[in-house]
Amino acid sequence: MSTNHKKEKRKSYPSDMSKNGWKKLRQAMPVVPSGSKHGGRPAADIREVMNAVLYMVKTGYSWRSLPHDLPCWQTMHGYFNRWSKGGSWEAMNCFLAKKARTKAGCLDSQSVKTPACGGRNRDYDAAKQIRGRKRFILTDTQGLLLAVWLCAASVSEKMGAKCLLRYLRRSFNLGELCSQVKLVWVDGRYRGDDLRRFAQSRKGTEFSR
Repeated sequence: MSTNHKKEKRKSYPSDMSKNGWKKLRQAMPVVPSGSKHGGRPAADIREVMNAVLYMVKTGYSWRSLPHDLPCWQTMHGYFNRWSKGGSWEAMNCFLAKKARTKAGCLDSQSVKTPACGGRNRDYDAAKQIRGRKRFILTDTQGLLLAVWLCAASVSEKMGAKCLLRYLRRSFNLGELCSQVKLVWVDGRYRGDDLRRFAQSRKGTEFSR
């Protein structure tokens, strides 16, 4: 009797990528040569790695709580880290966001608590009474993510917006993605002609409240 057995196809989860969705996304995926090894393990099925990421995003589970019919959490964590450090997630997001390019965006910040051992970029936001980090998030008017800047919670809104604009200028992917954004909607915390002039000098972008 043959010892070769076909691996049974697992039952799909609601978070799994569709066939058409995978066909589009794989154009922006990092190249992983067939049979290559990372840390002594054979390369995983990249579509299944993406399904595992989407499963975690949808459910909010921890790495170790991944179902056994998805790639093991150590493999999943390894790919996630390499793609994070190498800019692959940013490139994939830019690729998808370009499909719905817009000329207007929205910018806001959010202060988030972090533990004492949370590493660098951690401080106190006196207005929100939160010790931790602040993230500045730029989306288009449909809510699609364009860019994120992470800093200490003590950084003001205007300074954080300037840091985000500098980051856009340094990043090829994000600079190209946001090049068409001419108007950004913000709230009163970004008030001031200095930020308006700074934005216009960088990308010709107008901040409006």
